[in-house]
Amino acid sequence: MPRKLVVAQYMSLDGVIEDPVGMEDSGLGNWVGPFSRGPEGDRFKHEELMAAEMLLLGRRTYDAFAPVWPQITDETGFADRINTMPKLVASATLQDGPWQSTRIVRGDIAGEVSRLRQGEGGDILVYGSRKLVQHLSARGLVDEYNLMVYPVALGRGGKLFDGGQVDLALLEARPFGSGIMLLRYAVRR
Repeated sequence: MPRKLVVAQYMSLDGVIEDPVGMEDSGLGNWVGPFSRGPEGDRFKHEELMAAEMLLLGRRTYDAFAPVWPQITDETGFADRINTMPKLVASATLQDGPWQSTRIVRGDIAGEVSRLRQGEGGDILVYGSRKLVQHLSARGLVDEYNLMVYPVALGRGGKLFDGGQVDLALLEARPFGSGIMLLRYAVRR
C-alpha cells in the first residue's frame, strides 16, 4: 500500500495551529498547556508516531524539536522512536541537521513528497510546520489530518486552512482528557 502523508496538529476552536507551546515568540503563549489530553490521548499520539515511517518538518518546527528531543527519554519508546526515525526537513536556509537521521530537502519539497508517497511503507507524519503543510495541501499531497482540537479560541494566529477549499471525510471523532477532541479526516479526492 502506498504511503500516506498524515498531518498531525494541535488546533484551537477557531482553527489556529500556530505556536501551541509558546516556543515561537508569536505572543500566543502556551495555549495547549492548561489542558490534558489524558492517557487515551497520550496513547493515540504514541500509536500515531509508531505507525509512521518518517517525519517531515519545516525548518521552524525542526529548530524547535532538534535541541529538545535528543535530551528526552521515556518508558514508552516515544522519544527513542522520534529520535531515531528518518526525518526530512524542508528548508532553503538550514545548513545542517544535527538531529539523528535528518536529511534536508532544499529544492522541490512537493516533488520529493510526491515521490515518497508513491513508495510502499508507513506513513509520512508531519508535526507543526504550518507553511509546509499549506504548500503541500495546495498541491493535493496531504492524505489525512489528525487534529487535536483544544477548547480555546485564540482570536488570532496562523490557521491550518488559510487558502483554498479542502474537502474532508470524517474518519474518527473522539474526546480526550479535559475537553480536547480528536478529529481525524481523510482528504476527499
